[in-house]
Amino acid sequence: MRVLCLVVAAAVGVVDVSGFANLGVPTLSARRSVLSMAAEATDTTRNIKVGVIGCGRIGIVHLGAITKAPNVTPVIVSNPTISKAEKAAADFGVPRFTADAMDVITDPEVDAVWICSPSQFHADQIKACAANGKHIFCEKPIATDLAETVEAINACNAAGVKLMIGLQRRFDQNFLRVKDAIITKEVGTPIMIKLCSRDPSPPPFEYVKGGGGIFNDMAVHDLDMTRFLAGTDPIDILSIGSCHIDKSIEVLPGSEKYDTACCIVRYPNGVQAMVDVCRQSSYGYDQRAEVLGTEGMIATDNVYPNTAKIFKNQFTGNADMPYDFFLSRYNEAYVTETVAFCQSLVKDTPVPCTGEDGLVALIMSIAADKSAAENRWVKFSEIVADVYCSSPTECALLSQSEVFPENFKPTEDASSLLIPDVDKQKSEPNSVQKFKDAFKEFVGA
Repeated sequence: MRVLCLVVAAAVGVVDVSGFANLGVPTLSARRSVLSMAAEATDTTRNIKVGVIGCGRIGIVHLGAITKAPNVTPVIVSNPTISKAEKAAADFGVPRFTADAMDVITDPEVDAVWICSPSQFHADQIKACAANGKHIFCEKPIATDLAETVEAINACNAAGVKLMIGLQRRFDQNFLRVKDAIITKEVGTPIMIKLCSRDPSPPPFEYVKGGGGIFNDMAVHDLDMTRFLAGTDPIDILSIGSCHIDKSIEVLPGSEKYDTACCIVRYPNGVQAMVDVCRQSSYGYDQRAEVLGTEGMIATDNVYPNTAKIFKNQFTGNADMPYDFFLSRYNEAYVTETVAFCQSLVKDTPVPCTGEDGLVALIMSIAADKSAAENRWVKFSEIVADVYCSSPTECALLSQSEVFPENFKPTEDASSLLIPDVDKQKSEPNSVQKFKDAFKEFVGA
């Protein structure tokens, strides 16, 4: 698949590999995206045709939002259980359906693909989309492996296609209001950020087993939200975990044996962020945020199905519990992020949640896991420095290698691993050359 990405992209004239014959570094030619060319030629927005891979719960949410977005038309959907794809196509008026994701990726009519498949398929499907010149929306994670995450992002950036990652909490109106208060200095300069995420009930043993642990499959959303609110990259993290709810998972390895965890994240200028997560909350789905600033504090409450309250001599409060499922709680956010990517495609504007955002979220969760395992503060730069790339689309982890590459100089900055994305290349024409120069230094060439 790595070779396929470069061969196909070169064949369609998007990637020029001639300048990096020795390094294997792909570079973009001067040709602009079809979207920007259409905008210049007609001075109007263009209708974008899209395909959706995966017709499970998340895929259906995104498909429903796509059908409501202006100037965007779904033309094909896929699901391994083809009856689900057939039903989704019928429900949303999509003309074609298939059991094979590659039918969506290679469809000549498709401009962009929504990847809503299981996590283990994301990286290969992203690379295949890039090789076929398709813009991509992908549910997190990009990949379950850090090196493959870098490869997948660089495949997109080399091919000149947009990549947006689904971190839906960034589009939730509650969290956005907190972000706005920070930007406008409504509560002054941030001092402390707090987030909690507590599920209504624990998942089954089979879900937890092999899921990557509580930091990767649960806390990653909250860790990303601390970065979103802080507006800068974090420095280091201290994490702990324990098991209180489902004792059966204590036999599992690593952080899979935890159903409860806490993290402290340090940001520049002394800003502190605290995250607590738990697999069970007896009072419903608990999703709250708080920011203490030099001039005040802003906090969110949970979201309820209605605003009704009961007043009795024994009780005063909400008549019903908070939403008890993430799709109910974040349905509007899922729709909003889908519409945001649609607008980015139609208007050819930068995506609001990039591949780099997805990469840093994964780095944060890996560092949290390492901290809990080793009972110490872990710098995020430690995680980044473990990545070695012989070319931007061929990467590995030093911790899994017996030989240290000759002349290799580890980097501590996640962004330095990535070819500038297509939107940055437009705003900063010299960004690709800067990356090439830095990459030569990185690999010791």
